[in-house]
Amino acid sequence: MVKNNSEKTRKEAVALKYDAAKDSAPKVSAKGRGAVAEKIIAIAKEKGIPMREDPDLVQSLMQLDWYEEIPVALYQVVAEVLAFAYRMNQEYSRES
Repeated sequence: MVKNNSEKTRKEAVALKYDAAKDSAPKVSAKGRGAVAEKIIAIAKEKGIPMREDPDLVQSLMQLDWYEEIPVALYQVVAEVLAFAYRMNQEYSRES
């Protein structure tokens, strides 16, 4: 997820990881502002990982520690993001 409201605002990015076999909920796998956010975004683009801009969600996720599971209050919105990523991966697979 990416947040970039204006040039005056430092870019923020958060990456989530979820392994249904091991995790009870998605976890923050990377997060950062400025140059770190740019690097997270660049790596995601390089690896073909779908991204979605959601400033409110990024703001909430930035409060979490690395590898911390998302709180129950964010399950619904994160489920929507994961569904988006799944659809994007399916479309990409059909195009390849």
